Parts: sequence; C-alpha cells; structure tokens
Amino acid sequence: MATMEKARRRTTASSLCAICNQNKAALKRPKTAQQICRECFYSVFEDEIHNVITENNLFKSGERVAIGASGGKDSTVLAYVLSKLNHVHNYGVEFFLLSIDEGISGYRDDSLETVKRNEIQYGLPLKIVSYKDLYGWTMDEIVKAIGLKNNCTFCGVFRRQALDRGASLLKVDKLVTGHNADDIAETVLLNILRGDIARLGRCTYITTGIYSPNAYRGFAREFIKDLERIRPRAILDIIKSGENFRIATSTKMPEQGTCERCGYISSQEWCKACVLLDGLNRGLPKLGIGRTKTINGGGGSGGVKPGTKSRLSNVGMKESRTRSRQYSGSVDF
Repeated sequence: MATMEKARRRTTASSLCAICNQNKAALKRPKTAQQICRECFYSVFEDEIHNVITENNLFKSGERVAIGASGGKDSTVLAYVLSKLNHVHNYGVEFFLLSIDEGISGYRDDSLETVKRNEIQYGLPLKIVSYKDLYGWTMDEIVKAIGLKNNCTFCGVFRRQALDRGASLLKVDKLVTGHNADDIAETVLLNILRGDIARLGRCTYITTGIYSPNAYRGFAREFIKDLERIRPRAILDIIKSGENFRIATSTKMPEQGTCERCGYISSQEWCKACVLLDGLNRGLPKLGIGRTKTINGGGGSGGVKPGTKSRLSNVGMKESRTRSRQYSGSVDF
C-alpha cells in the first residue's frame, strides 16, 4: 500500500505545471521539456516574444507596421500577440493587417472572413490586395493556364511581391509575417538540399496552399515530422544549425537591386514576378520556368521572331537556373 501511495503521489506531482506547480500540466514544451499548464504557456510565450522584440530593437515608437494576415493560425496568433504586447508594453507602434487575395475559389474566401473578424476583434485596420488587381490574373486562372505542376512558383513569387506592394500602399515602415518552427526548419532543409547558399544564409534571420499537391516543401515537412516523432527537439536543432552556418567569404552573394520594369526588389534586371507575368500575358506561361528554349513565335501579339531566344527567357534562366551555380559556395559549421 505504501509503495502504491508513493507512486500515486509521484504521478500527481509530475502532472502538475512545472512553473506554477498548481494547475494540471496541459502540454510538454519541446524547447525546454517542461510540462506546463495552459495559462503558464500563454505567459511564457508572450514574454519570450516581448524579449525578442526588445532585444533585437524590432520596433520604434511611431512606426507603422503591417502584419501579413492570411487568416491561418500563425498570422492570427501574430496579430493577437503584437496587438496585446503593443498595448501592455506601450511600444507606440501603429499596426495594420495586410491580406493577399490570390483568387482561389472556396479557399481564400473563407480565410479572408477570418481576417475580417480579426480586424474587429483586435481593432487593427485591414488592407486587402488581390492578384487580380495587381497582376490581372487570379490563381484559378493561372492554374488553368499552367496546370498543377508549376503553379506553386507563380503563387509564391506573386504573393511575396504582393506583400511588398501592399506595404507600399499602406506606407508602412516594416512588414512582419508569422512562421512556426516547422516552417523555418523546412526552409533550412530545403535550402541545404537545393544548395541555395544565398537563401540559407538569411533564412533564419529574424528580419529580412490548395494548389500545392506536388510542392517540394511537402517532402521536407514529412521528413521533419518523422524526425520530431523520434526526437522532439529535432525541429529546434535544425533551426539552430541554420543560425550557426557561416558562409565562406569567397562565396559570391546576390546583390539586391530593383526591377527595371516594376521597380520592386530584384537581384536581376527583371524580377521573377515580371518574368512570370510577361509569360502569362504572352500566352507562354512556362517562359520563366525551367530551361531556356528557342521560342518560335509568329509576328502577332506577344510573339517573338522565329529561331531567336527571347530576352525574357534569358532573364528567367538567370532566376531559375543559375542561382545554385552562381551563389553556391562553402558553408562552415
């Protein structure tokens, strides 16, 4: 009986929160291996975010900051936490919600309704910009033109630039986006597998969908989840390894400039968004994807001279093919 009573007491003690030692533990944090209650988790989570903000001087009083809001859990948590911390700690920052409408029927419509509710709940002004308004195409229309295989390229490139354009329309000083540890670990692995040294060097910096059944990221996600089942800290260890990478000084890195056509950020003469958009408008949606080919076109709208290589094909090749060759180099651990 005495042995059973001791075992019962140990079980009861181990099920209590390791922080407050009063409430029942609700989860085990992979980061610390602590079993903690819901209330303590909220508290330490918000405290850690506040510490990151203050230690890295992320915001200054009077700044206008846009929060990338998709309606998903990551961006919703980000909007909630920043709104709360701004009020509690008096950052003096004016936050806005910025959402991108890709034009995916039955998918983005629902998530935008979530963002609209967040606008009311958190009292943050909302700006929605759409692919249709910015590029003249919706993702549904792009998929009809390109198919399911390469559509992720269009969606990712257009969304990143749409956020930049939306931020410009709001005249904000900074744009913040929400990512969980899985996202960052996947990005580290993808850049290692691709040999993309330029992106590997910045993918862990603190500053810087429905149409993806064959996305390369999905394989990285599955691999990471397998690792996590074996070792819960695996995700955080991958992120830490990404932070510890040192790029060799001999490695040639891309130089940030502006696109000659649209004026937004690009390391090439034409940004990837303009290359892809021009291909769509020419009726050649694969123009900016893959290897350069000689395009035999007529003299009509959007055609190029027979037997010649279009200038856009060469630009597209720079973006898609030479990145791993031009920016590859040594990585020290």
